[in-house]
Amino acid sequence: MTEFYPEGKLIETAGNISALRSKMNIAEACAENKILEARAVICDSEHNLIVDMGCMKGIIPREEGAIGIREGTVKDIAVISRVNRPVCFVVESLENDAMGNTYALLSRRKAQEKCVEQKTSKLKCGDITTGKITHLESFGAFVDIGCGVIALLPIDSISVSRIEHPSERFSVGMEIRVIIKNIENGRISLSHKELLGTWEENVRDFKSGETVAGVIRSVEEYGAFVELTPNLAGLAELKENIKTGQQASVYIKNIIPERMKIKLIIIDSFDYKLQPEKPKYYFNGDHLDYFLYSPENCKRRIETVFE
Repeated sequence: MTEFYPEGKLIETAGNISALRSKMNIAEACAENKILEARAVICDSEHNLIVDMGCMKGIIPREEGAIGIREGTVKDIAVISRVNRPVCFVVESLENDAMGNTYALLSRRKAQEKCVEQKTSKLKCGDITTGKITHLESFGAFVDIGCGVIALLPIDSISVSRIEHPSERFSVGMEIRVIIKNIENGRISLSHKELLGTWEENVRDFKSGETVAGVIRSVEEYGAFVELTPNLAGLAELKENIKTGQQASVYIKNIIPERMKIKLIIIDSFDYKLQPEKPKYYFNGDHLDYFLYSPENCKRRIETVFE
């Protein structure tokens, strides 16, 4: 059974390395319609991608660069931005140039269509898959869920604790787990926060009387919200000269599960930008129908229904 990985995952595997080792092996991969990966090294003036296959050169014609390029629904930047990055493809044929040198004619579009047909078109709301961050915008993260097929993870679905920009959680190239939140007209929207644990699961790592690390996420008239984990925040008493985005050391004054509250006191705060770390996941299954964030005995219910 074919596995469809985000681009970059396949390139160093033994099977991919072996397939690119010789002309004979590449011809065999062509006959089997096998998905391979190699690094794109040039995008020429006509927006054809030149691929370094080791034993020979590969060419992905512009219209074969991605689903939607031929139809005009996807901009050429989707091809240009692949230079110096791994690209997936199927080998269409082996050809000879004017000098008699053999090169491979490739199609990234057909590899993506194969991924859509056999993987992404079968995904349902609540299904969980692996993805790779391709780029970050203020409104969310774009995630490769297989062969360069991109889905959007909106910023408000990244974590329960609110952030100013996805770069506070992710870096480009980071591999993450995501949930299929919505599918409309073939476009997939993702979620992530439901995998980061419930309020109770997160709060188990903390005890009243401890002083712990946090991030100040907002400063209001009545107090400051301090993030302890991506899915857990508490309310601290106001302190002079604190501001959003600062790191803080906070004293845990009280934990109240029935009100889903953590009362904090800010001991100190300072400016420092932490590098994003790979998320800690509390759920490792492959499907979620329902997620209840709030404690069972709490009147306030925060939930997600995948349907």
